[in-house]
Amino acid sequence: MPTDPGSGPDSGPGLVTVKGCPLPLGLLYDVPNHMWYEPLPGGLVRLGMTVVAVALANGRIFAFTPKRAGRALEKGRSGATIESSKWVGPARVAFDGVVVAVNHALIDRPSLMVADPYGAGWMMTARPAGDDALAALTPGTAVADAYADWMRANNFPGCGTPAG
Repeated sequence: MPTDPGSGPDSGPGLVTVKGCPLPLGLLYDVPNHMWYEPLPGGLVRLGMTVVAVALANGRIFAFTPKRAGRALEKGRSGATIESSKWVGPARVAFDGVVVAVNHALIDRPSLMVADPYGAGWMMTARPAGDDALAALTPGTAVADAYADWMRANNFPGCGTPAG
């Protein structure tokens, strides 16, 4: 798992690819909401949007507006607003907690989410409220089947292919 925000695993042996969509094995995933989570030391979690979310946005992210540091997060609710060429909507978080830090570089350059979604395109770091906050997420070792099922059910053509 990456520990430096700019060193995300976007290629290599720690990666599984489903329909052209690279998914790092060392992360946890909320497949229905297209979010990834990286446990960090001290009980913190770094999170961002998957490359599938980027593909759904046709690879065009125009704005990233996160909750500010110190703000509460609610499970299933928005931790940030994303504006793309196709929609404006929430990046839903998988747990209750508090925003610890936001990626100011992503606010200034939302295209980082497209160029490096698992590295420089991270969205925020948060402190989950409970010890089991990540328990319901899909581990990277199981994400290929979970995303293959989602792609099949939603007629998703894959990454690098217009999502429609």
